[in-house]
Amino acid sequence: MQNEINADASAIEINKLTTRFGAHLVHDEIDLTVRRAEIFALIGGSGSGKSTLLREMILLHRPDAGSIRILEADLATLDDDAALALRQRWGVMFQHGGLFGALTVQENIGLPLREHTALADGLIDEIAAWKLELAGLAPAVGAQYPSELSGGMMKRASLARALALDPELLFLDEPTAGLDPESAAGVDELVLKLRDLFGLTIVMITHDLDLLWQVADRVAVLADGKVQGVGSMAELAEMDQPAIRKFFDGARGRAASQSMNAVEKDKAKLNHE
Repeated sequence: MQNEINADASAIEINKLTTRFGAHLVHDEIDLTVRRAEIFALIGGSGSGKSTLLREMILLHRPDAGSIRILEADLATLDDDAALALRQRWGVMFQHGGLFGALTVQENIGLPLREHTALADGLIDEIAAWKLELAGLAPAVGAQYPSELSGGMMKRASLARALALDPELLFLDEPTAGLDPESAAGVDELVLKLRDLFGLTIVMITHDLDLLWQVADRVAVLADGKVQGVGSMAELAEMDQPAIRKFFDGARGRAASQSMNAVEKDKAKLNHE
């Protein structure tokens, strides 16, 4: 899946990361590397620290020790101006959308452009309309308010806003949570399309096993403060650590694996024909 031209470059480097909340050790000297132009997923059970790790990567929480480098910048040494400049190089799609209810969808998408650029209002509106289309939404959706959107439309609108500043890096927090299978499949296709069109590096947190099998280049499993394993879903499926096995041995895990195997067989049949 991964673009070979960027295979050896790093977008994110995490070294010896340690995070505590009181006496509770969330991250115990975690090491992770995310390559440029790959789709990288973080998975783990409740309390495994994946959401905290995401917050640390987007400068919403500071770890107790260790380092995080994103797009070659050390997060611990950034001053306010450098932090602002770095934030403009990534986009974030929050789990519950994070859109402002008093603004239309188009106004929400254009907001980062109005805050961080000197572009004319008319041009911002044009860019917002393009991002809306890129996210797979009809032009008329731009005039609607978040409260009028379905769950799938909300996810796409939030993604359109995350793309407003043409980011190099995209963070997705549970991009398919709460969606019906058809809407979730549409998000799967959109994530792949964005990476392939623009060479984006995409980091996502998800519990969606179908999404993991369909789009993730590599997956990191967090448990007990440690990274229990990193690899493709096929590689993880061969590992025998208990924290990893639970994603493959249950009914949902087996169903997702079987579904992916069926897709691969269909592709192989088409190629043969």
